[in-house]
Amino acid sequence: MVNELFKRTINFPEPVFLEETVSTNLYLQALCDRIRQEDLTCVYTSFQSAGRGQRGNSWESEKGKNLLFSFVVYPSRLEAGRQFLLSQITALALKETLSQFADNIHIKWPNDIYWKDRKLCGTLIENDLTGIHISRSISGTGVNLNQERFASNAPNPISLKQITGHTYCPKDMLLQILERTAHYFGLLETEQTGVLTTRYKQCLYRKDGLHKYKDKGGEFMASFKDIEPSGKLVLEDEDGAIRKYMFKEVEYVLPSPTLTGLNKNSNTTAP
Repeated sequence: MVNELFKRTINFPEPVFLEETVSTNLYLQALCDRIRQEDLTCVYTSFQSAGRGQRGNSWESEKGKNLLFSFVVYPSRLEAGRQFLLSQITALALKETLSQFADNIHIKWPNDIYWKDRKLCGTLIENDLTGIHISRSISGTGVNLNQERFASNAPNPISLKQITGHTYCPKDMLLQILERTAHYFGLLETEQTGVLTTRYKQCLYRKDGLHKYKDKGGEFMASFKDIEPSGKLVLEDEDGAIRKYMFKEVEYVLPSPTLTGLNKNSNTTAP
């Protein structure tokens, strides 16, 4: 076990541990519906029976092996058109925490975390609106931490233990993620969003070079150009044409996973 002695330097509520729950996102939503919680109130669990991911996917996690958590924030003046900043905050906190333990950690647009071409964690963010503003945001994340074998056949997942050979303390990892989240949320609240966006772009998976993508017209090669404030991905194809995509409008075509020293049967977890 590594990194069990982390000491926080930013104040946030003590995370609440649940031995088991249907979903950390659903549990926290119900808690917040009853009474408003403090910013960065967090619940985490060793097992959830109905975890959810992007695109309506369900997610697999062996009990006690991974980090499954959700936290809530109440942005004070964030318009709905700028909600992608919340994805940037979550992705940066995850990327920078996990980069302490392994090289080649990147953010795959919009907020997955990759090690090389393998998925290390995923996040589902659910926002509530009041008028044109985000009144509440709940982020649920699953980090493949210590699991080594998975029953499903997802194509490209990986766990931190598979990368490094070490076993990690879920709560310690969570505290580090929350501390970085608190830092970046503070930048949002003080309108220092340029720092967020610049750092996010620096950390992107496939930010350099030509790579294969797929949209409704088929596969194509393109290079990364930009991320718009709305979160739209901007690519330039081989013919010099600019292509812009919202989430779910384009796919990354991934290479076959390299299995040397790694377990083939793995899958990413997310609430």
